[in-house]
Amino acid sequence: MDLIRIGDKLISLTKITGTLEEMLALRQKGMSQAEVARKFGIDRSFLSRVESLGEVRKGRTIALVGFPLKNTAEIERVAREEGVDFILLMTDRERWDFVYKKSGIELINEIMNWIYRVRQHDVVIILGSDQRIRLFRALLDNEVVAVEIGKSPMKDDAYVEPEYLREIIRKVRED
Repeated sequence: MDLIRIGDKLISLTKITGTLEEMLALRQKGMSQAEVARKFGIDRSFLSRVESLGEVRKGRTIALVGFPLKNTAEIERVAREEGVDFILLMTDRERWDFVYKKSGIELINEIMNWIYRVRQHDVVIILGSDQRIRLFRALLDNEVVAVEIGKSPMKDDAYVEPEYLREIIRKVRED
C-alpha cells in the first residue's frame, strides 16, 4: 500500500510521485520553473529545490546533432552512455523522409522546435557536412564542436567511429 498517514492527513505516495514526474517532464520539454509552478499551484522555489534533490551532475549540457549517418544506433548508444542531453541523428533516408512527409508549415515548426531545443544546451556537437556545420554555427549562440563527415551535397551515409565520438564528448565534459 502506498498510503501513509501524517497526523490527520492520508497521503498517497503514488500521487506525489506521479505529479513530480509530470512536473519534471514539463521542465525537460523546456517549460520554465515559473510556468510549471504556476500550472501546479506551487512556489517556483519548491520546484527548484526538488530539482536540486535529484541532481546527479552539474555542468555543461550537450546536444548532439548528426546526419547523414550510417551508424545512428551505435552513435546514439555512445551518446546516451556518456550522458548527452539531446540527441538528433538521422540517416540520409530518414532525413529525406522527414522533409517529404511533412507539410511546409509542419516542417518549419518542427525545425524551429529543434533549433530552440538545441539552443538550450551549452555545447552542440555537430556531425555533418561542411555546409551544415557553417549553417549551425550561424544559427547557434552555443559553443559548436564540429566533426566534418563530408562535403556538401552529401548523398551517402557517413560512418562515424563511436569511440572517436566518445572521446569528443569526454573532452567537452572536461572543459
